[in-house]
Amino acid sequence: MAKPFFRLQKFLRRTQFLLLFLTAAYLMTGSLLLLQRARVAIPQGPRAPGILQALPEATLALGVGLLDSRPLQDSHVSPDLVLDVDTLRSPLARQPPGLRWPRRNRSSLRRRWLHHFTSDPQGQPTLGPEAPGPAGHSQGAYLGCFSDEGQERTLKGAVFYDLRKMTVSHCQDACAEWSYVYAGLEAGSECYCGNRLPATRVSLKECSHECKGEKGTACGAMGRLSVYSVEMLQPGSRKRRTATYRGCFQLPENITHTFSSSLTQANVTVETCSGFCSQKEFPLAILWGWECHCAYPTPQFSLRDAVDSSLCGQAAEVQRLPGYCEVYQTPIQDTRCTDRRFLPNKSKVFVALSSFPGAGNTWARHLIEHATGFYTGSYYFDGTLYNKGFKGEKDHWRSRRTICVKTHESGRREIEMFDSAILLIRNPYRSLMAEFNRKCAGHLGYAPDRNWKSKEWPDFVNSYASWWSSHVLDWLKYGKRLLVVHYEELRRSLVPTLREMVAFLNVSVSEERLLCVENNKEGSFRRRGRQPHDPEPFTPEMKDLINGYIRTVDQALRDHNWAGLPREYVPR
Repeated sequence: MAKPFFRLQKFLRRTQFLLLFLTAAYLMTGSLLLLQRARVAIPQGPRAPGILQALPEATLALGVGLLDSRPLQDSHVSPDLVLDVDTLRSPLARQPPGLRWPRRNRSSLRRRWLHHFTSDPQGQPTLGPEAPGPAGHSQGAYLGCFSDEGQERTLKGAVFYDLRKMTVSHCQDACAEWSYVYAGLEAGSECYCGNRLPATRVSLKECSHECKGEKGTACGAMGRLSVYSVEMLQPGSRKRRTATYRGCFQLPENITHTFSSSLTQANVTVETCSGFCSQKEFPLAILWGWECHCAYPTPQFSLRDAVDSSLCGQAAEVQRLPGYCEVYQTPIQDTRCTDRRFLPNKSKVFVALSSFPGAGNTWARHLIEHATGFYTGSYYFDGTLYNKGFKGEKDHWRSRRTICVKTHESGRREIEMFDSAILLIRNPYRSLMAEFNRKCAGHLGYAPDRNWKSKEWPDFVNSYASWWSSHVLDWLKYGKRLLVVHYEELRRSLVPTLREMVAFLNVSVSEERLLCVENNKEGSFRRRGRQPHDPEPFTPEMKDLINGYIRTVDQALRDHNWAGLPREYVPR
């Protein structure tokens, strides 16, 4: 009896030793991974002093000095780890909100929809005892630090953000493309454009944030703008925008009241008039005889009733009629509707903007934000959308600080979380093609021909077509309060449909603001590049499948007392 007991005791002792060894090995491995993630570096030779070396000793004692400030190309650490370091650098940075994934087709959506979450630029502390200086290689003078606080933002054109790579040249190029003369950078990652300098100049030290992509360069602070002049486009950037012909229109009755500014000179040209109105930040340049007028679209001059262009006598040998004028869109944005903010108080009604992927959700968000003046949120996080001006992307989707929340979810639990919803529906043929383009080439590109001709396209259609149908059916079944909006109707009749959407959101909007939205209706997500050779790459088998889902959804809408699908949805 003693011998078996001794063997058992010996085995337990060995097991205890093994557990202690494995625990120690686990802790050591975790420590090594943590050190690697923090990118701890040991200097290996002479090196120029960086920003982090200028930090006070107390800061270094807290461990911030351990972070290496070398650029990514000098490091062997992956970009994912660099993002984590950015988070560690800012002790005030918020933790990322809980990211959610669509229930259907998760594997394909995870790869494309969500981008890496980065630290909040609003929580970025000053990195050194001295304020960053002007960019050394930017084209255009550094004009100083200005206050951007108050009700009216002075630089409010061509707004965009870049959480990781904002530089002065990047911002200058964007402003130059829109023919602005000043570029203002705020909070290290935000870019604003305009043709008038802010009124209040402050100390250079108050612009204490560095550009995210250009260390040591002044990029404003919270409520502070580092303003640079815009001289010319940088090499390799897109060309400067030019005036676009909008049509021939009959002159309004009260010209002086309708047209705000004017220039009269002999032989006035389109370029002269467009430049004059751009400098004054007007989106419309109107040519009438020898006179150039600048204006905004208004209810009295809405640009909806164009007449035959021959009445304006565009050809040199044709005499212009006195009661008609030529209208051109200047490169300058209509900024009457570009101001946006979060809701001042938490919304009592939780509203979804729901659609199948590829149905125009991003475009609808652009319209809603500019019409209401409030940011929209998202069930997901997409860094590309944030950088294009959708600041609500980074807000937690349940914060209730946004006017509505984008979602592609379906299923009873996900739907019943919302009190009401705008259900955006688009022709499944167009939705499937748009989502396939986004999946293969991002928000602004077209999928190459090889993707359309591969097995990937039929597999995509077989998987996603049923999702288009079930998404609508689930929201009709479980949605508490719905407004059904068809993408095609929003395209055809933008202002009346948008007015209905804004009323559903319980927001009062002026007619001038809606006309501003119509004037800026395209936003920043119009696809560029070459479209595929085959405009409708659907086989007969695919059409039979999709047409069956169209009939099902059409009948379901009618059963729930909604008008059926538009006629262009009818099976082909």
